[in-house]
Amino acid sequence: MTPLKTAGWQMSPGAADADARAILDDGGELRLVFLSPTMARFSWRPAQGFREPRTWAISPVPGRDVPWDGRERDSLDGFERPALACHEQAPLQLSTGRLAVRLQGSAHRPIGLEWVDPRTGRLYQSDRATSAYLAETRTGLLRHCVARHPEERYFGLGDKTGPLDLHGRRLRCMGQDSLGYDARTGDPLYKHWPFVLTRTVDGLWTGVYYDTLAACTFDLGCEHDNYHGFFRTVEIDDGDLDYTIMVGETPAEVVAQFVRLIGGTHLPPRWSLGYAQTAMGLPDAPDAQQRLDAFIDQCAEHRIPISAFHYGSGYSSRGKRRYVFTWNRSKFPDPRAINAKFHAAGMRLVANLKPCLLDDHPAYESLAREGAFILHRGSGEPVLEPFWDGQGSHLDFTRDQAVAWWQRQLKEQILDQGIDVGWNDNNEYAIQAEDAYSAGWGRPIPMHRSRPLHSLLMTRATFDAQRDHARAQGDDQPVYTVTRAGPPGLQRYAQTWSGDNSTSWKTLKWNIRTGLQMSLSGMFNIGHDVGGFCGPVPDPELLLRWVQACSLNPRMVMNSWKTNGVTNLPWMHPEVEDAVRDAINLRYRLMPYLWQCVEQACRDDVPIIRPTFFNFPGDDRCFEDSDDFMLGDWLLIAPVVEEGRVRRRVYLPVLPEGGRWFALDTGEGFESGRCHEVEAPLERLPIFARQGARIPVSSPRPGKLAAHDDPVSDVLTF
Repeated sequence: MTPLKTAGWQMSPGAADADARAILDDGGELRLVFLSPTMARFSWRPAQGFREPRTWAISPVPGRDVPWDGRERDSLDGFERPALACHEQAPLQLSTGRLAVRLQGSAHRPIGLEWVDPRTGRLYQSDRATSAYLAETRTGLLRHCVARHPEERYFGLGDKTGPLDLHGRRLRCMGQDSLGYDARTGDPLYKHWPFVLTRTVDGLWTGVYYDTLAACTFDLGCEHDNYHGFFRTVEIDDGDLDYTIMVGETPAEVVAQFVRLIGGTHLPPRWSLGYAQTAMGLPDAPDAQQRLDAFIDQCAEHRIPISAFHYGSGYSSRGKRRYVFTWNRSKFPDPRAINAKFHAAGMRLVANLKPCLLDDHPAYESLAREGAFILHRGSGEPVLEPFWDGQGSHLDFTRDQAVAWWQRQLKEQILDQGIDVGWNDNNEYAIQAEDAYSAGWGRPIPMHRSRPLHSLLMTRATFDAQRDHARAQGDDQPVYTVTRAGPPGLQRYAQTWSGDNSTSWKTLKWNIRTGLQMSLSGMFNIGHDVGGFCGPVPDPELLLRWVQACSLNPRMVMNSWKTNGVTNLPWMHPEVEDAVRDAINLRYRLMPYLWQCVEQACRDDVPIIRPTFFNFPGDDRCFEDSDDFMLGDWLLIAPVVEEGRVRRRVYLPVLPEGGRWFALDTGEGFESGRCHEVEAPLERLPIFARQGARIPVSSPRPGKLAAHDDPVSDVLTF
């Protein structure tokens, strides 16, 4: 690889907020722009122009979305552009008073940036001194190398597995259908999320977002080279090097800046926080409508509070093949009737949608004639690749005709049939054809640089269609939709989850970390398939502990696909049915507090569930690997994730002025800053409230099961 070279940096003429620029030897240009007192952007424009001239992630103006065809990469619209203090003697230094950068780079010295706190001189981040920016002409690969301290901690990158601290790992950002992934080591999963959150050795926090849709590989301490010291890298596969750095004293400061940069978090309807059920086995069955009819009755019989049912794609299946936006009338002779029964039972409905049409889909030929699919560059023919036991073509959501067809079918075949929500699934766009491309509204994009874009635009198409349909019906409730895949920006539209996990104690344990990692990455409305999607059927103890562990996640959906046809259901094991029901009821009892956490997330750009260090960054013991997490500001959740355990060791973080923690159920007090061994019998989920907490709780209406909108009946004070 060849290091980028320049004769030196210069300030562009103009106001105090002017840019710093450097012309490269090959005619390209580096540009540094401050976006706020604690945020700056650094970009490299090649001589031939950006490979990705548009972005769909950057959306800094509240209430104003990115245009469908993208925001121009160079746009600074929506940023405050603070005044800068400039020291022009080498090295050039720019400062806002909160963040300063020293710019190296001359005919005799490699390009390098050093970011510091000008108030204290403490270091946020420093490029590798020997060579920091490299390019490989043959492949288009770009590399950014940053000096690494062995005691730094790294977080983020979206849906990553394993311990929260990613130091020492090599990880890939590239959405992939990862059915049955290893919850401890598997990578990549479903999201493309090139955002790294760093805690420095001085306790400062830095976030860096690489704004590219190209696949990226982050080496956070695996690689070592004798000539370069300790370093970490990101390699971008034939995309652009354009990153935004944001700094703060706490993780909350940095995460909030990143989420505001990418457009904030959509506030969902309150009903979406209720417990939900789905299973491929029910709508896949030959007598699906009868089975679903019985399922509704069983929910009432077993007294399970349930707010939504998520249809798997079986409503559209014929054998193993799936045909989006079609109903198999032999299995569902009267969809409107069964959907009306769900609604009468208080359940909203969510239907699985897939963006790939099998080649014998009723609409395939007409869409092919319209050019609505991803095409081969040479022949202009639709790209056909394996999909759901057949061959299929993916819709191109950068073509107006594809978006129009999708939204029309969603209205006619889903929303008008009595289903409330579209669930965007199997949308990783893992297309292998080397010459595949997206139309890009007249500016074509090769497939390897547009895979995650389609995940985002598919979700947006669903979101917009549901919003317009609701308005036409006079419904002013917030829109709710779900997506499995996507890049930064998906949180503007949808809830997401950790994908097709497998049933094991190992998955239960490590999925907790994946959910927290997603939260630290700016995905707040998240959850997991309760009980495990694939693999063996959970035994009674594992099912119950999984229900407890997920009962206070933002998303709680029990979902499964088992080869023996068994469906994960709350009543599947009679010996733990009462305890499973109690765990679900606990969610509804704490619904007023959970809803406060959701509102806070959308208003203040903070996670709903958090590692304990997020709330207590000054307590070093909170950085030790654990199974605990915070729900909002006040509750610490300590799920049991090991087989046979009936006691639980939990560390309760240091509280100011000798504050104490209290067991939510018994009121027993515990000293902060210590580990405690607490009782955790099978029916108990240990929860602790910090001193000063006021936790609103609700109770069901007389004679009714718990519901998402039950009134507040009490406020628990600690």
